[in-house]
Amino acid sequence: MSQDTQPLVSLPIIDNGGDGAMVDVEGPRAATSMRYRRAPLATPEEQFRVLNRVEISVGPTRTGSFEADLEAAGWPVLQPAQLDIFQINVGKLCNMTCRHCHVDSGPDRVDENMDRETVEACLRAIDLSGAKIVDLTGGAPELNPHFEYLVDACVQRGLHVMDRCNLTILTTRRYQHLPQWFAERGVEVICSLPHYRKLNTDAQRGKGTYEKSLEALRALNEAGYGKGDPRLQLTLVTNPVGAYLAGNQASLEAEWKAALARNHGVYFDKLLALNNMPMSRYLEWLEQKGQTAHYLSELVQAFNPGTIAGLMCRNTLSVSWDGYLYDCDFNQQLDMKMDLPAGLRPHVRDFDLTAWQQHIVRTERHCYGCTAGAGSGCGGAIA
Repeated sequence: MSQDTQPLVSLPIIDNGGDGAMVDVEGPRAATSMRYRRAPLATPEEQFRVLNRVEISVGPTRTGSFEADLEAAGWPVLQPAQLDIFQINVGKLCNMTCRHCHVDSGPDRVDENMDRETVEACLRAIDLSGAKIVDLTGGAPELNPHFEYLVDACVQRGLHVMDRCNLTILTTRRYQHLPQWFAERGVEVICSLPHYRKLNTDAQRGKGTYEKSLEALRALNEAGYGKGDPRLQLTLVTNPVGAYLAGNQASLEAEWKAALARNHGVYFDKLLALNNMPMSRYLEWLEQKGQTAHYLSELVQAFNPGTIAGLMCRNTLSVSWDGYLYDCDFNQQLDMKMDLPAGLRPHVRDFDLTAWQQHIVRTERHCYGCTAGAGSGCGGAIA
């Protein structure tokens, strides 16, 4: 059986210091994590080597150097604007291992899960940051033993909480209560769904994913999500299944809403269309298909200066499961810690808002993924 068509599995994973319970990670898988396979591209160093060696077809107005193209667009340095979003990656443990995952998360990543002490440090930093939005991601963030505590602590502070959910986790026994639980707290649920068609979704995320995703969406609809209530926002996220850029977000949203309502009686509020980032398991797929140079050339040629002001690295602080600070979740997975002045540790326990406001955002070639076409970030299209 190929990696594309692995069946549903149930893997008991031991808890890593939380409430002592077992973690139910039943669900579809499309691959195994690169770390588990000890694949060369599991390391950031090898990913940088692959990206930087590629000869890119750049055209007359692009260089293939992200820093040079930024400067030519009038941005000699990339600095933050206002800190609006406090994003926390609570761990790499997931019930799925999708082919496009830039985190390389999966059921085997049990040792990378945020502990309670770091959760408390995040809450203290949130209080200092002035951010009004808390963005929880993973892995499957719901698998962290402190997830519900963290959500409640943020809701009690009057913050808008977003949960980046893979949908299938909501169909497992231990987490079937979450749609209603989220609704009671007004949590925005941002769900991954590669396509509104079964074939495209299962090709990227594993056999059985589509039906599980529909089951989860129906549960969210029953809890009040996807029906136009501004307090119960249901957002879908799509990544292209292939080596090309995301399509027009507004057009795709209309198409998806019509198709899901007509064919399945499923409803959602908005769609985010994101470019796949040339890193981790997606980069591995590009290499296997001989598409790395083609895709990087697509990104570089589609570089859009109009996206730069709205890049997520300018209004978002990204915190890793072990508390380190990054400019974005992509830099986090490439271990590009925030560049702070000498003597300041880029860790949530030492968070300093002034230092964040004055630091320079770190960039590399993968950043073309966020500036290509209409742009791409945690909030979808930019320009």
